[in-house]
Amino acid sequence: MSITLNPYLNFPDAQARAAMEFYQSVLGGELTIMTFGDMGTEGPLATQVMHGQLQTPGGITLMGADAPPEMVQVTFGDNISVSLSGGSEDAEELRRWFAGLSEGGQVRQPLEAAPWGDEFGMLTDRFGIGWLVNIAGTSSS
Repeated sequence: MSITLNPYLNFPDAQARAAMEFYQSVLGGELTIMTFGDMGTEGPLATQVMHGQLQTPGGITLMGADAPPEMVQVTFGDNISVSLSGGSEDAEELRRWFAGLSEGGQVRQPLEAAPWGDEFGMLTDRFGIGWLVNIAGTSSS
């Protein structure tokens, strides 16, 4: 078995389910969600997401959870971004993902030709998560 590295995103204000369902709508794949209630927690926390996992057909794994303030303190900033990279054969899908992830968010750098010869763009999605998209060896049309 090989070791994998994948992002694990924490969301304030019980937004994990909405965020993970949004990512599934853009990236596709199978989403599994386990709530705190599934693990025996009662009360208002029971319906919040303890662990969500999105597995896409292309092999991307994205995980996320609600971050109740009594358990995890979420601080938004520029200290992390999720990067999606591929070659020209992936360009159409990456452009579609960029457009989908930017809905309701803010494009920080349009997806366009970059000085290093790739197509590159940056955005912050509606949940405050930063995304970088790089398409190797292409030029904008």
